[in-house]
Amino acid sequence: MSNVNELLREHVTLEVECLDRIYLNGYVPTLQVGGQLVSFLTKHLGNKIPSPALLGKRGAAYRQAAQDFAQENEIPMIKFQPGQRKDDVAATYREKFSQAEGVVFIGVAQERAKSFKAQKKQKGQYVIFEWSRQSVYVNHYYFYLQDIDFGPAFIKVCSYVPYAIKVYLNGHEWAKQQLHQAGIGFETLDNGFLSCEDPEGLQAICDQLGPEQIQAFFDKWLARLPIPLDADDRQAGYVHQLTVWQLEVSRTQVFDDPLRGREFFETVIKENLDLGRPDRVQLVFDRKITGSTPGRFHTRVIEDGVNPSLYINYKKTVLKQYFKENRALRTETIINNPGDFYVRKALSNLPYLQQIGRDINRRLLDVQRISHNCHLSQNSIERIVQPTLNAEGQRASGLRFGQLRTMALLAALTSFVHAAFGFRHRDLRSHVADLLGSSYSSSQMSYDLRRLRLKGVIWRVPNSHRYLLTPYGCKVALFFTRLNARVIRPGFDALEPEIIIPSPLSQALSQVEQQIDNLISVANLLPT
Repeated sequence: MSNVNELLREHVTLEVECLDRIYLNGYVPTLQVGGQLVSFLTKHLGNKIPSPALLGKRGAAYRQAAQDFAQENEIPMIKFQPGQRKDDVAATYREKFSQAEGVVFIGVAQERAKSFKAQKKQKGQYVIFEWSRQSVYVNHYYFYLQDIDFGPAFIKVCSYVPYAIKVYLNGHEWAKQQLHQAGIGFETLDNGFLSCEDPEGLQAICDQLGPEQIQAFFDKWLARLPIPLDADDRQAGYVHQLTVWQLEVSRTQVFDDPLRGREFFETVIKENLDLGRPDRVQLVFDRKITGSTPGRFHTRVIEDGVNPSLYINYKKTVLKQYFKENRALRTETIINNPGDFYVRKALSNLPYLQQIGRDINRRLLDVQRISHNCHLSQNSIERIVQPTLNAEGQRASGLRFGQLRTMALLAALTSFVHAAFGFRHRDLRSHVADLLGSSYSSSQMSYDLRRLRLKGVIWRVPNSHRYLLTPYGCKVALFFTRLNARVIRPGFDALEPEIIIPSPLSQALSQVEQQIDNLISVANLLPT
């Protein structure tokens, strides 16, 4: 079996971490509830009655403004058909577009939106309107752009109050534009990179993309495009703010030979099919999973033709690995809800979310590396199973291999191999108790934690009640657990005559036993 560490160390020609697809929501904080809408129609616009007819007029005026903008600038305007794939339409128009920057075309689609509806009521001799947020079907305008800094992008504008906006950008496309401007040569791999003259410079460029560049893009195009809120509205405080809707954080590793990438996946799939179990998801995502945590936690291994892909789900976040264009391993975290990691959606939190995504990608690759390379020397094994005495004269009893409590303890530790913030007494104790299937007291846990600490398997964080696995402890936990589960138990089961195991080992042992019986019989050593 190929070694994951060797494949990633010796056969990767380019490695890049970059934001991929970025979807943002633009909303007006002062137009989110009925009272704010009434204030907008009366105090700001100067109407005595906040009638729904006023919004109808604004909607009609915006539609006309969009049409005028298209005609004046000779921009194609099309209506998307139901079920039509917008990306395919955009690709056709982009092929014909030759300008460095501009609006490629405008697409119109009637789609669902969370908007306002009014209910007319009679209050004495007066007529009043009560507004509430409801789902409606209204026109949305897709402005497909070619930006000098971001390349292909689009801005989607809802024509009805509260005038929500969605923005799509791609971090790889932004990096390509920066490389062009810097005069650095590169080869593309779909929307990513196959090679680059200056790999370090490419990574430095990818690291620069953040809220400032995205906000500058948004402000620039809002000043150029027709939007329902004009300059007077924005001057009065009705300004769109950007929040993160969906974020893809990727790590691309290009192999020198497609065959090497295939070997990597075959090896990883064999070793990591259980990453979707709740304890393994915690290991990758560094978030505690409890019975009340919403969402499904599972792993899917998909083979599309000859190219496999691996999907791991945590709440609304998806971690996937796949082959990009049969040349590169793409490890990608898709954050569909920043709240999965207790982070607010504000654009200012983008760098923190990107770091979370990079950490998740790194942890998955680290798990795959360690899982496939966790051998121990004889001295390391003796250090665990034999009693030891440290430099301070503190004695620690041995952790006997094969003992039920020891194996449950080490198996439970594998759940915290890459938990960045470590674990606490009660965290590990619950795992051990579940594996033992019996009571496991707090004092037993304290005793075992002391043994693990004195043997160098774990390290206690100063001034806290948290523990971290040491690099040595990671290997110990994985090596002992795998040795017991994959070698010792199957091997001893094959030796039991009462257990019928249809395996090559049991068949070979049966043949050896038969040959020994034949030898004894020929030698006339059987009792008479």
